[in-house]
Formats: sequence, structure tokens, C-alpha cells
Amino acid sequence: MKNTTNWISIALLGGSLVACGGGSDGAVDINAKAAADATCSEWSATATYPGKGFCVIHLGKKYTSNWYTQNNEPNDAPWGPWTLDASAPTSPQPPAPTPDPAPIAAPTPVACRPDGLASPVVNVPYCQVYDANGREKLAHGLNRRIVGYFTSWRTGTDGAPTYLVNNVPWDKITHLNYAFASVDKATYRLALGTGASNPDTGLTWPTVPGASMDASLPYNGHFNLLAQYKRKYPDVKILLSVGGWAGSSGFYTATTQADGSTNTAGIDTLADSMVAFLRQYPFFDGIDIDYEHPTSDNEAGNPDDFSLSKPRLSGLMAGYNLLLKTVRAKLDAAAVADQKYYLLSIAGSASAWVLRGEENQSALKVLDYASLMSYDLHGGWNKYVGPNAPLFDDGNDAELKAGSGYQYGNIGYLNVDWAYRYYRGALQAGRINLGVPFYTRGWKDVSGGNNGLWGTSPEVTSAITCAGVAKCGSGAVGIDNVWYDMGTDGKPVPGGGNPLWHALNLQQAIVPDYLDAYKVTDKSLVGTYSAQYSAAMAAPWLWNDAKKVFLSTETAQSIDAKTRYIADNAIGGIMIWELAGDYAWNATRNSGKGEYFMGNTLTSNIYTALKAAGPYGNRRAEGTLPATSAKVDIALGGWKPGDASYPLNPVMTVTNNSTTTIPGGSKIEFDYPVSAPADMSDQSGYGLSVKAGDASTSNVGGFKVNFHHAQLTIPAWQALVPGGSVAVTLNYRLPISGPLTYVITIGGVRYALATEYPELPVGLK
Repeated sequence: MKNTTNWISIALLGGSLVACGGGSDGAVDINAKAAADATCSEWSATATYPGKGFCVIHLGKKYTSNWYTQNNEPNDAPWGPWTLDASAPTSPQPPAPTPDPAPIAAPTPVACRPDGLASPVVNVPYCQVYDANGREKLAHGLNRRIVGYFTSWRTGTDGAPTYLVNNVPWDKITHLNYAFASVDKATYRLALGTGASNPDTGLTWPTVPGASMDASLPYNGHFNLLAQYKRKYPDVKILLSVGGWAGSSGFYTATTQADGSTNTAGIDTLADSMVAFLRQYPFFDGIDIDYEHPTSDNEAGNPDDFSLSKPRLSGLMAGYNLLLKTVRAKLDAAAVADQKYYLLSIAGSASAWVLRGEENQSALKVLDYASLMSYDLHGGWNKYVGPNAPLFDDGNDAELKAGSGYQYGNIGYLNVDWAYRYYRGALQAGRINLGVPFYTRGWKDVSGGNNGLWGTSPEVTSAITCAGVAKCGSGAVGIDNVWYDMGTDGKPVPGGGNPLWHALNLQQAIVPDYLDAYKVTDKSLVGTYSAQYSAAMAAPWLWNDAKKVFLSTETAQSIDAKTRYIADNAIGGIMIWELAGDYAWNATRNSGKGEYFMGNTLTSNIYTALKAAGPYGNRRAEGTLPATSAKVDIALGGWKPGDASYPLNPVMTVTNNSTTTIPGGSKIEFDYPVSAPADMSDQSGYGLSVKAGDASTSNVGGFKVNFHHAQLTIPAWQALVPGGSVAVTLNYRLPISGPLTYVITIGGVRYALATEYPELPVGLK
């Protein structure tokens, strides 16, 4: 599964955390500070540099801080906390490494380019993929994406049923993500299988109808079949997905050095290998980065990767942001050379705890779209029994209650709607896809709750079952866990993982014929699996009262609710993990008695629903933009690590890049997503105030709007001269992406930012 053992701590943002301030207690007068630092001191890893303009010497070079920073070694990497003073004399140094790609500038008006998509490359052939309004041209006449993940491991070599390329419903999807390639931890290059037994390019399936190899191709395996089906369905885009839950370890070493500094050479190598891959296998249309996870939270991601991730926590997001920007730059350069546009997407976390350590996702702007892993929101990594992928919060989430999670504006943040609103802070609706799981999660020995919902399971302390956490819940086993992970002891890890077709067989009391293939020894059905549904959350589950087993599922009813939500909110589309979990009734299986098995029922339902949907939302801003822009830049920095980040205290730096002094009293406005409550404030005396998006006291049943609107005023005494900056320390309590739609009002005239909206004429130069 996408996150087969996604160990997420309880009390995600909970009451046990200690509130602490961060950054400067007031605005930093950078012009005065720079003058005072004519003589620079040596950089110290233990010193704190609390704002922009602090001067240091490191390895014979002079650097100036861009924002609050501590223990970030000075270098000249773009978008980092330090700027190299190239005019200052330096002592002799070793040869410089290969330079990073040019910093990604905000886009200028280009035909077909989506609003806000950033690239440093000119003449990119956007019109191959996008229409004149910046909307992606999709297969089958659809206006919304249907992105399906195809996994490489359902090959039949282990005796389990196959799901091959010929089983993909090519006429019902717009994108296929091939999972997974990994990243070599030592060479930093893409890694795929080798040899005749690898599924990517080696295996053959001579006994499977419709899976014969094309002998004219220099490779076999799934790639041979993909190439064949790409000829039949040229408008369906195929992306190579890199990483995954079990394959992300190489990202840590390729992007970030062991001391937390950015591995620019590794990032270049990885990005170059991605371009080389796309040129070697031209039936692929792009790269999907599934890095789980670049967060600075101490124990996010796969516990098997902790030895790599933990020493690097402070630098993971810097490395991730540079990775996305570098891959974008190199894909676009290749697109110009090849005259073929290459897509770049991510599988993005939907967990508020993970996202708290991912800053404000500043590199989202370089993506064609983000597909959200809006599932694995509850599971056997703890004892709290709840739905895998609820569309909405119902105000009763037992995990949030146990961790005082509802204290943040009474917002429930373990649901699909919260995750969508979070990403809406940086991207228009059309560059977001919502993920749906075609698999179950479940617990056994559940007590309390409503037919198990919001009950608890007994805690266990097994080092194998709980991998990485001291205690975890009692996951369902045996016939309730046929899609399991294998533990280091060679036994299935309890988790209640099943394809949806198996869940339906359990519901219908059918003993299916594939249990031996999944090594289920006890085939007896005990009790009744009764179908349950929460309309408030659009969340179904099966409850076996005799066994006290709870299995969170997806059904036609819940998928209908989610596709209607996507259509109604102008969202870009849907992402499916994974296609092999979809079902159909097969009357010829099970000795002719029939059973549910692999099929395309839900995918077809999604196709039918989204076929009727209109064009997706293609603009980031809501409302009318100012007529002109100002050469002013606003950026957030100075992030503390996720585990220390409560409340969130980034420093908002406002820089005047114009030739005109901006007087004190000028007003700055921006929108930030309702994923955080409407109580953002500042520590810097700028009087930040917020107009709430709506008057709701919770998000039960879903948010009604996308944004809150914030404003602050530069103090009357704080004139901002050309080249000058001011720093404002913010306070907010749940993570946000963005903000966006900045407006600065100077002398009664409203301006957008030229860096955010370069298509507008510059009014303040």
C-alpha cells in the first residue's frame, strides 16, 4: 500500500507539547544592522542569527543571513538562509562544486502555462499539455484527472493473483503512475530492477492472456507492456513514481548530508538520472516524487529509515525544496531540447503532524499538480479505531480527543477536506488531486465505540508489529489481513489490510478461492461482517461483533460522495492507490459459485461521475487582483523543527526590491488557508489581524470556504528603503501552505507582488 506501515504518533499536535516563542521579538531594522556589521565574525554553529542582514565569515567567504537561522552552515545554495557576498575578498579555497540550477524566478506570461507554475526555463512547450487557459488537456474528453497507481509487485511470482498492465482500465484513467523506482543511497541515481527476474524489464508472463511481449523492444517486463499500451492510448500519461513507503531511504542521502546541509551534487545527480530515464523510455511522460517523508518531525516516515532521516532532520525540507526545483528546471530544459513536455507531480502527505514539519511547502509552485495521500489517517499504528480516509470530521475523533487535538479552533484535521484546504493555500484547486484508498485498514478485539467506530483496540508492545513506536494497536490478522506487510520475523504484520474485493467477500460471507495464495491458514468465517456507514464523514466500514473486528473500507457510496466533492469544489481530480484493489463480481470463480475479485467497478463509477464535471479551477486568487504589481518580495523562513514547532513561528520577511521608498503605514494583506484557525498573530508589533473565512465554530461536515484574510501595517516609523527589509514573526497553530495573494497598499494604491503575479504591469518599479 502507499503507506503500508505509516507510523503516526498520537496527540499529533496535542496538549503535551510546550508552547514556545520563536524568531525575533520585534522587527529587525536591517539597514541599521547591516551598517553595524561592517566587520564580520566567524560563523558559529551554536550562535543564533535572528533575522536578515547578519554578517559572518565561513571558510574564508563572507555571507549575510536572509532570515532567522541557527546551525545552518553558510553556503551559496539558492533559497537557503545565507547569501554569499561575491564582492568580498576570500581566502584560497578548493574548487567549487558544480553550481545549482539558476534560482527559479516567478513566471512571466507564457502561452498555456498554468497560473503560478514556476520555472527558470524559457520556451517550454506548455501548449503540448495545457490549453490556452492553463488547464491540462486530458484523455477521454475528461475535465478532471483520474490518476491510478500501478504497482510493480503483483506479478504472480509469489503465487498470489497477478495484476498486470493489461488489467489496467486504460479507457477510464487519464494518468498512470508506475510504482516504484527507488534512489540508490550511494550513487544518488534512480534505481530499478535488473536481471531476468525483475518485474520492470525482465519478467515475462507467457501463460497470461493479453500479456505477451513485443519482441521488437529491447526490454521485457512491465515496461514492455506499458510501451504497447501507450501506443493504444497515447493520451493517457504515464509517470514513473519514485520512492514510496519502503523505497524513500535514498532520498535522504541524495538530498541532505549527514550534518543536515543540502547535498546539491546528489540532487543534481538524481535529477539528471530522471531526465536520462525519461529519454531512455519515451513512453513515460514525467516523474512523480513520492518521498515519505522530508518532514523535520522526529519519527515520521518509515522506521527502517530512521538511521538516515534523524541526523538530517534540520535540513530535509531545504533539500526537498531544492530537489523539486532542480528536477523542474532539468525537466523543462529537456522539454525544450526534446520538444516534449515532461510532467512533475508529488504524492503529498495529508497528515497534519507530518505537514507541521514541512514548513509551508514553498516548492509546490514548481509542480504540475500534487496528489494527496488523503488516506492512512487512522490505522493500527495506535489503538484508536477510526476510518482510513474520512471525507469530513464528525467532531468525535477519538485520536484527536486523546491528544487534545480539538484545541486548535475546534478543527478536526484527520480528514480529506482538511488536507485539501491545506494545499489550497498554495495551489489552485485544479492542481490538486484527492487520493482514495482501494484497500482497508482494521483492528481486532475492539471495545467501545459505535459498532467499533471511535472505539479502542488493546495496545501491544511488539518491536516488529509496532516498528518504531513503543506501543501500537492490535491490527486485524488472518482472513482479515490478506494484503499484509511481512515482518522481520517472516510473519504477516497485523494491520487489517485487504483489497476491497476481499472486504466484499467477507461482507457477503463468501469463502473465496484465493486464500491459499495469500497464505491464510484459517479459512473459517466467524460472525457476520455488517456494513456500516457514517454519512457525516462519508466513511464506510465493516463491523464483526463476534470477533470485535473493524475494517475501514471504501464503497460506491463513499466514492460517490468524494467525486461529488471534487466536482463541486472545482478540484483537479482523483488519485487511486491502488488500481488492483478495485472489484467486480466474477461468476466463474470459486468453483462456479462466484466471488468478488479484481475489477474496475469503482474506477468506472469515478469516470462516469467526473465525465460530467466541468473544467477545474485554474486560478489561485479568489476575487479581483490589483491592476498593477510592486517589486516587493515576501517570504517565510526561520522554521523550527516540527517537534519544537508549537505554535508555528516562521519569520515573514518583506523586502523592497523597487527603487522607491515604501513609507511606514503601508498595509500588507494576504490569504492563508482555513487549515489553521483564524487566530494568526504576530510578535513584532505590526498589529496583524484576521478576518475569518466564515463564522463556523468547527469544521464538522467540512469547511465552507478556502481562506482567511490577514492584514498588518508597517509601523509609521519603519520606512522601507530600496533594498531594505523588515521581519515579522508570525504565530499560528496548525500548518498551512502558502500564503498567497499578497497585496501591499502604498499611498492608497493597491499592488500585487511582481514575484507572485508577473503577468501584471509593474506599477512600483
